[in-house]
Amino acid sequence: MEQNQQSSAATMKDVAERAGVSTATVSRALMNPEKVSAATRHKVEQAVIAVGYSPHALSRNAKRGDSRTILILVPDICDPFFSEVIRGVEVTAAEEGYLVLIGDCAHQNQQEKTFMNLMLTRQIDGMVLLGSQLPFDAGVEEQRNLPPMVMANEFAPEMELPTVHIDNLTAAFEAVNHLIHLGHRRIACIAGPEEMPLCQYRLQGYIQALRRNNMSVDPSLIVRGDFRFEAGVSALKKLMSLPQPPRALFCHNDIMALGAIKEAKAMGLRVPQDLSVVGFDDIELSRYCDPSLTTVAQPRYAIGREAMLLLLEQLQGRRVNNGSRLLDFELKMRSSTAVPCRREKS
Repeated sequence: MEQNQQSSAATMKDVAERAGVSTATVSRALMNPEKVSAATRHKVEQAVIAVGYSPHALSRNAKRGDSRTILILVPDICDPFFSEVIRGVEVTAAEEGYLVLIGDCAHQNQQEKTFMNLMLTRQIDGMVLLGSQLPFDAGVEEQRNLPPMVMANEFAPEMELPTVHIDNLTAAFEAVNHLIHLGHRRIACIAGPEEMPLCQYRLQGYIQALRRNNMSVDPSLIVRGDFRFEAGVSALKKLMSLPQPPRALFCHNDIMALGAIKEAKAMGLRVPQDLSVVGFDDIELSRYCDPSLTTVAQPRYAIGREAMLLLLEQLQGRRVNNGSRLLDFELKMRSSTAVPCRREKS
């Protein structure tokens, strides 16, 4: 409670006391950060967040919205999945007169200070997170002194943020179930990064589909990738070198699925006759590759739009409950999956 009262009229002295430094050091850290050590700068930045100090002397009691600017934090701007999500945010923001900045967290070491400065100087009114992490350290208590935030695409309950996403576990379950119903029994999974919540849910969907159909889970058939094309290529090489290679493949995103298909062709395998492949996301490329990719379609534009609408509600002073807002997905069945050409043994 004391922290909330303090944040309503925080001063540079409050920051100095919190960080255990002088007000002159606070001033240097904020205005000339290169003149203080990294450790001191970090202490000051954390103190600024904790007490809610505004370096530009903007009143903490003033209504947010002066900058009319939103920041979207993207895990990797090169990933084509995010294009439609970003468009959903931008179009919705523009309708209300907001400008959108895009921050690429793939290079967060270089950008961490830039993002922090945007927070500290109140140059943005709110944030849409397209991943599950902030590009700087801030606990739940400290988050309350940051601009309003909404999470789109991911679901990380521990962050206690309003969230828009699909049911990744059920979507993965249905994708793998499709392969099982076609008659496949040796189904591999090219999973995404272990630290990403959505990958954990998609892996659980894969495992549950196998178990529900009385099939064993073979750890050698689960290979991790980083969502990139090359990860699909290298994962497929590893899987096909097994004594009993898979006849079907579930990938945590379309890009890795396309990499796997490319490598399968290079090995002389036919897709889908020798190897059925299912992706996830339904990016535009998935419709135009050869064969066209069976995949889980996410409502990417709607995810961005709904996230921005939730953020606008907060910016307009309305209370938004933290937690999940689920949107529908669809399994798009195309040409990359088929009944196995020879009957497999269970």
